[in-house]
Amino acid sequence: MAVSVSKVLLFGSSSTQFGYSEDGCWVSVIADKLQRKCDVINRGYSGYNTRWARLMLPKLVTKETANDIAAMVIFFGANDSVLKDLNPHQHVPLEEYQDNLSSMITYLKSCGLGSNRIILIGPPPCDEQHWKERMDAEGRPQSKSQEQTALYAKACESVHKSHGTGFVDLYTDMLKAGAEGDSWKSFLNDGLHFSAAGSKFLAERLWQQLEGIVSDIGMIFPDWKTVDYVNPEAVFSAIN
Repeated sequence: MAVSVSKVLLFGSSSTQFGYSEDGCWVSVIADKLQRKCDVINRGYSGYNTRWARLMLPKLVTKETANDIAAMVIFFGANDSVLKDLNPHQHVPLEEYQDNLSSMITYLKSCGLGSNRIILIGPPPCDEQHWKERMDAEGRPQSKSQEQTALYAKACESVHKSHGTGFVDLYTDMLKAGAEGDSWKSFLNDGLHFSAAGSKFLAERLWQQLEGIVSDIGMIFPDWKTVDYVNPEAVFSAIN
């Protein structure tokens, strides 16, 4: 029988998908902290919003597969919060955004995941001018709004409070950390996605939420120094 390995499932948009990249390395940081304890599963989908994520979730998590999930992280909002007139393809109205998050949490609960094992991450602030430079280069309209992003961050927090989940308030925390001038902008490499500093910032705050959830999960297979090198079969035959 195969050994059961607990999983931490990260479900989000581009900032999650890029979580193993050189700058956006926050997923790598979390995976490093969970070596030989949990498999960190990256289910990031660039450009996606909660309207699509709600429909996708039952294809990613079922009652059967949820048994091995130690923690579930949901990180959407950057695309939902774009301005409708400039980007109707990705925009999701604020109330629907809240409903979609709530619906996903309710579904996960029906699969056996308690609220104490679900963590929401709110959208980070956006550097409108920097993002505009990238959009201009790509021939697309700049549809991000700092003011609107703030509303979606508060909506995410409201869902967290309603369901009693964990929560990382990236919008507020990043602005507070960069309170002097515009130093918070150093957390973003293009106005929207994380720089190495931003990834480290997120990883630290997410770990504050995750650490307690996974603290009772032991290391998979014994430390090599404890293996009986004369009779290793005795050690491994007892593991199931």
